[in-house]
Amino acid sequence: MSAHGRVRHWWYRAPVVVRDLLPGMVLLIASLVPVLQRYGTQLGDLPARPLDGLAAVALALECLPLALRRRWPLLSVALVSAGFVLDQLRSYHLVAGAALALSLMSTGLHLDRCRRATAVALTGAYTALATALAVMGSPEGLAGFVTFYLLMVLAWGAGAWLRSARVVEADRRRRAAEAARAEERTRLARELHDVVTHHVTAMVVQAQAARYLAAEPDRVDQALATVADTGRLAVTDLRQLLDVLEPNSSGPPNSSSPPGPTSPPSQVGASQGVVGSVEDVRDLVRQARRAGQPVELTQEPRVLPAADADAGLAAYRVVQEALTNALKHASGSPTDVSVHQTEQEITVQVTTGAPERPGPTAPGSGRGLAGLRERVEALSGTLTAGRRPDGGFAVRARIPVAERATSR
Repeated sequence: MSAHGRVRHWWYRAPVVVRDLLPGMVLLIASLVPVLQRYGTQLGDLPARPLDGLAAVALALECLPLALRRRWPLLSVALVSAGFVLDQLRSYHLVAGAALALSLMSTGLHLDRCRRATAVALTGAYTALATALAVMGSPEGLAGFVTFYLLMVLAWGAGAWLRSARVVEADRRRRAAEAARAEERTRLARELHDVVTHHVTAMVVQAQAARYLAAEPDRVDQALATVADTGRLAVTDLRQLLDVLEPNSSGPPNSSSPPGPTSPPSQVGASQGVVGSVEDVRDLVRQARRAGQPVELTQEPRVLPAADADAGLAAYRVVQEALTNALKHASGSPTDVSVHQTEQEITVQVTTGAPERPGPTAPGSGRGLAGLRERVEALSGTLTAGRRPDGGFAVRARIPVAERATSR
């Protein structure tokens, strides 16, 4: 770190009282420089008096309390005002008189309580000072005293304006933070919906199928094993999702539980922090097949180019939701999954045939497709879903790939 950098680092780490003292020290030194003494604050136009012991008191009162102007603004302005009154009544006309304007501006900015009473008290003190100077023979006149008063009001007003601007900015940041929290809650709720619904639906379908296999113990065991594997996958995905909420977590989130034989090599999206990418679509298809759904996958090209995490996760969720709905509403019907990726976009299409036979299906909330559409549209993509003429269902999505991914 350079010397300048070290000084800046020390300065911003110093207590606020130390930093606020700097203007006061500058004014104090300037007041002691002979060539600058004629440029001091002169209210009342009374003849200047040579500096004496009381001048040192006035100088200390005007300069040193500036160190308190942010921490204790009321005490600071009271002491500075007392020093200014002594300065002007004794006609020292110190350069340090400029501290009054700085103190008033800081008070208008930092004072939280009794602002109106403070302004009234300062006005009364100034009126008394102007009256005393007039009695002492000041040729200033009413116009001069009023002009100086208005300048001091302007200093206070500048601080009050800065205070209002800070309040507005703080309110804007608060609303932005609340909106970000609400958006994050919505996103996490959507992710939980996608993860839980997919795995639980598969378990429900598998358990229902096992009820009709009582006469075939081997197939019952296989069905129950599949249910257990799906449950382990659900726990794994949930742990990885909840692990995002643990900022100090380290290591694999599911290191204590053995993965099932069909556990996918899931990865965490860089920007979303949840499980799933376009490369993991094959694992979704394998899970659906194990649940009894005949699924065919067409993926072009076989070795996919790099995609940004948002687009990849969105494509993964489209396939996941479409297969979940197929298991819910058309269990056993042929399902085709097509994923085509270029450097510009990912195109996903999932079509399911009409249900082979009517029967009970798992209830749906309708949130899945609505959440998917919001996710895809947030990436400037499009998603359509609807019935086909033959009674089946089709989901189509086009998701642009961010330029930051294609330029790697």
